[in-house]
Amino acid sequence: MKKFIKLSLLILSVSIAAQLLLGTTVSAQLLNNSSELESMTKTTKDAANLGDITIGQMAAQIIQVALGFLAIIFLILIIFAGFRWMTASGNEEQVKKATKTITAAVIGLVVVLAAYTITYFIFNQLPFTGGGSIQVGTGG
Repeated sequence: MKKFIKLSLLILSVSIAAQLLLGTTVSAQLLNNSSELESMTKTTKDAANLGDITIGQMAAQIIQVALGFLAIIFLILIIFAGFRWMTASGNEEQVKKATKTITAAVIGLVVVLAAYTITYFIFNQLPFTGGGSIQVGTGG
């Protein structure tokens, strides 16, 4: 954490020093017409091959991929603990370690699946992400 703070302060001080020495400022107000900004945004989107994806959809995909990796890790832990249990040869200490690992991995897997379900609901059903829809004026 200390290295992160030191690095952040170093980057901040270098950028301030560069701004003071060069005397230039970077501002979105320097773009006089909005079509120039839109063309730059479209160029960046095309270069990144993003297609027509919203920020909410991108965040949902990133979160779901991360949760998928966590689920794979927990499944590997369960398999590893099961292998440890099967090769314990009656050693009670190894059996206890294996059962503790299996218990922790199952709890972690349940938590990850719950988080995945909640994420799926939030990003597909709520209107701010583009998945759901808001019905205005349908009440009587």
